[in-house]
Amino acid sequence: MVAGILLAYFFAIPLALSLYVSVSLLLLLGTSLFISKRRRHIKPIWFGVITLITTISIGVMVTNLNNQILSPKHYSNFYSLEKPITFRVRTILKSGKYNDKYIIDILKIEDWNVSGKAMLNIAKDSMRPILSVDEIHMTTEALQGINGPVNPNQFDYKSYLEKQYVYDQIYTKRERLITMSNKKHTLFGYADLLRKAINAKLKRFDFTHNELAVINALILGQRQNIGKDIRTNYTNAGAIHILAVSGLHIGIIFFLLNAILYPLRYLKRGIPLQVGLIVLILWSFAIVAGLSASVTRAVTMFSIVAIGMHLKRPTNIYNTLASSILILLLFKPMFLFDVGFQLSYLAVFSIVSIQPILARLWEPKYYIYKRFWEIVTVSISAQIGVIPVSLFYFHQFPGLFIISNIVIIPFLGMVLGFGLFIVALALIDCLPSFLANLYGKLIGLMNNFVEWIASQEHFLFKEISFNGLQVVFSYLMIIALVRFATKQTYKRTCFALIALVFFQTALIITKYNSNENCFTIFHKSKHTIIANKTNSKLQIYSSLDSLNQYKMLSNYKVANNVELVTTDTLQSIYSINSEHILLIDSLGIYNLETLKPKYVLLRNSPKINLKRMIDVLNPEYVIADGSNYKSYIRRWKASCEKEKLPFHYTGEKGAFTIVLD
Repeated sequence: MVAGILLAYFFAIPLALSLYVSVSLLLLLGTSLFISKRRRHIKPIWFGVITLITTISIGVMVTNLNNQILSPKHYSNFYSLEKPITFRVRTILKSGKYNDKYIIDILKIEDWNVSGKAMLNIAKDSMRPILSVDEIHMTTEALQGINGPVNPNQFDYKSYLEKQYVYDQIYTKRERLITMSNKKHTLFGYADLLRKAINAKLKRFDFTHNELAVINALILGQRQNIGKDIRTNYTNAGAIHILAVSGLHIGIIFFLLNAILYPLRYLKRGIPLQVGLIVLILWSFAIVAGLSASVTRAVTMFSIVAIGMHLKRPTNIYNTLASSILILLLFKPMFLFDVGFQLSYLAVFSIVSIQPILARLWEPKYYIYKRFWEIVTVSISAQIGVIPVSLFYFHQFPGLFIISNIVIIPFLGMVLGFGLFIVALALIDCLPSFLANLYGKLIGLMNNFVEWIASQEHFLFKEISFNGLQVVFSYLMIIALVRFATKQTYKRTCFALIALVFFQTALIITKYNSNENCFTIFHKSKHTIIANKTNSKLQIYSSLDSLNQYKMLSNYKVANNVELVTTDTLQSIYSINSEHILLIDSLGIYNLETLKPKYVLLRNSPKINLKRMIDVLNPEYVIADGSNYKSYIRRWKASCEKEKLPFHYTGEKGAFTIVLD
């Protein structure tokens, strides 16, 4: 299934072809299954081969079916600039610096019923309320493409949205929207109404902004209002998973429900009733929490666990986990690329395979020691499973993660259970103030503890370079070492040693590739930033007062294994590969008697006649960075096109890089 999803994602396979092939293979598989059952004493290899190919084909098919842009009713097949767009608000995102952001379902282009999702950006206006889920509006604003990254190693937000089938965006103001309906139409809308009712009840009490934001994250799965400081603290403390309703939260709710509903087992057909109620309540909670990726995968996993636990037959935890992955990917194949999806399942697989090995290292007699050791081994096991992927995406490792988990995990059970009780009482207007105040103090205590852990900066290891090749061989090594720890044999010893050699080889290859030298002109609005990389050293020339103003530089340093960074002011001329780069700034000075630069960089909107400059200097490339006015860029671009000279604007084509000899 995973192979099929990857195949459909990286290669354009027609939808009709994937449907025909999948149906044909399913018929062939059914026939082969019938033949195999009649010949039980024979186990032909072709049955397994057909099964494998069929599953790959189904992976391709479900990926294509879920990709709305392949539908003939997708809005892209009807859209033009003059046509009004009718849309419904689907999801409220975290607001940006200047805009409130939403994911919307496009319902109509003029009078045509269409499908597809887009992102909506509405200029912030404190005098007007934000939109609500299920509201329907009309706009005449134009759809715009979503910009990709313009600097090396920058987060690709465009690709991230495309994996959610969001390809375009709209920029507008609240007063330019025509409201068509405020009624609720979907489960998402009713869930949003319930969340607003809960928040309205809770706001009557003396919860601080941070406490209310954490309550929304823990209980309702809404993280939009969590401040930057709180998010950073939880990330640096290795406890960011606390703020996302995921397997840990759903697991706690599952075991609470299992205990509360246990008396139903004494009734006739009580076990199916108990299981049905648990699954129903879990999915109701998931809907209230917005059916985010983390909630959906966790509820799916524990729904299957609930069914498996109550079946009167042996179950295998690996099969249970694999079943939940299969079901999720059948309906949401792009979950495969979700970081939370990867981390969640890696953590769970790691816990069930590594934790029993670690638990055998010490078998305490007393209950409290057993629980303490259990939390420690579970935390270490989960961290082993996620550390390669975590380093690949986030490039940091929280050294105090064990302390965080020892305190927070037991504490979280109480906070979550108490929180559900608080919300229930608030909804029926029976919540006493002293209980609300007590709960607020518990949340504040947890926030303060996380802040203290995060402040121990010596134990937070940042800017760790880790690439895809290292991730693959890291997991190969982890699997080999786990197998060796389970049973020491000659073959497993060889496997572990070979995996170790492969991992060392990946480190050597990474080190060799990082020795590439290059000269880069980055894109930064209103500023000029130039980097000259030589092996593991990076020389930065910029107009910035401090490099802390340019956060993208950290990603560049990590990806290129940079160990030393030095800074200097901008120069007028740079020598690269025996060629020269001339910087022309706002002074507009470029008259050189002997030097004929190959590259000309325009910065700070110089007031020059570009054609005259080209005639005088005769450069091969003209480059403009983000420090220039857009009107100047358009004029320069037209002039270069007329002169048939390559023009590179970093805001459109990305950073300009010259590989050094």
